[in-house]
Amino acid sequence: MKKPESGIRSFPKNYWTAISMEFFERGAYYGVLSILSVYLVLSPGQGGLGFSREAAGAIMGTIPPLLYFIPLFAGALADRYGFRNLLMIAFSCLTLGYFLTGCMTSYGLVFASLVVMAVGAGLFKPVISGTIAHSTTEKNSTLGFGIFYWAINLGAFLFPLLLVPTLKKYSYSYVFWMAAAAGVILLLMNIFLYKEPVRKREDGSFAKIIKDLVSVFKDRRFILMILIYSGFWIMYFQMYGTVLWYVSEHMNMAPVNKAVNSFLSLFTNKPVTWAFDVEHVTVLNAGVIIVLQLFVSKIVNKFKAVPTIIAGIALGTLGMAILAISGNAWVFITGCVVFTLGEMTAHPKFNSFVGLIAPADKKGLYMGYSFFCSVIGSFVGGFIGAPLYNHFVDNMGRPDYLWLLFSCIGFTSVIGLVLFNRHVVKSKSI
Repeated sequence: MKKPESGIRSFPKNYWTAISMEFFERGAYYGVLSILSVYLVLSPGQGGLGFSREAAGAIMGTIPPLLYFIPLFAGALADRYGFRNLLMIAFSCLTLGYFLTGCMTSYGLVFASLVVMAVGAGLFKPVISGTIAHSTTEKNSTLGFGIFYWAINLGAFLFPLLLVPTLKKYSYSYVFWMAAAAGVILLLMNIFLYKEPVRKREDGSFAKIIKDLVSVFKDRRFILMILIYSGFWIMYFQMYGTVLWYVSEHMNMAPVNKAVNSFLSLFTNKPVTWAFDVEHVTVLNAGVIIVLQLFVSKIVNKFKAVPTIIAGIALGTLGMAILAISGNAWVFITGCVVFTLGEMTAHPKFNSFVGLIAPADKKGLYMGYSFFCSVIGSFVGGFIGAPLYNHFVDNMGRPDYLWLLFSCIGFTSVIGLVLFNRHVVKSKSI
């Protein structure tokens, strides 16, 4: 029977192996990220490590940027040594890094363990997206990558929702060991299920990487867009840092707990004691994307890229500003949802913009370097978040000032993009 050219049944087995790998890898990563910044600063008596906020901020300002930077070079390694071989190294690093992080208590060793994890995650990123590209065709690639992104958010939704709350009751170390167990599953999948894609070998030399880097950085329009758009990602990475500290230390989520438990009790016929905690910020973000991304995408598809990105960043800025209105639980939930709507609006259109301005023979190259906004955003966001939280929240008792300050960063990005659209883009098609 001939395989259909489009639809769910058109994908080969290796595609579904890659999708499963992405689910476990992202689930493990976001499961850890959903509690990491809080775990780093909690006192040992509360199950944490007792590091200072600045020390935790240095970790949060180093690990995600490293994870996003490594893929720029990992593609060349994959081409030289093979996808499957690089995945073995990546999953070994992930497993070792997560396991050691759960065992270590000294700052240097925890930092080093997380670096090992970030190396593994960085090596994994381009290989798995490359596998998806090689497993899809022009007729089914849109669906193929749609399922791929859905798998990312499904992992980010289910792991923090179902596994993290239970595991951390016993010990935060169990969350890291759960992620290490996911790494073992990934290793086994790579050994027994994953097949090396048939692909055309390209020049993967590091000389070419440097040449590509120089050519991209000569495109002032692209680099300026990256710098402006990074403002949104400075706000975004607060969702894994200062926002989690705020929830852990200052938010009373009782109204949300009462509403959720009342709803759940309709199905259980007995009292439910669910409670909103820091990991549910990640659950909320991923859940909103899973439910609304298709709907939002259909709306924004009708509009030009740059004005839509501006609208998305404006929504994200509004979401951050809403946090400053009140310490009410429902206000907090509303701010997070509005922020996620901004992310869903802006980021797909940013990818579209990069594809529109890239030279025809360099679209893949430009898409790879578009991650620089995440490198800058996570680096700056991690390092400035901790001292700002100390100043405005710990010392002044004014978290509203903190959220308004980050909103100002978003507003600056909005103004920058308006000027960029008017004076740099100048194209009615973009």
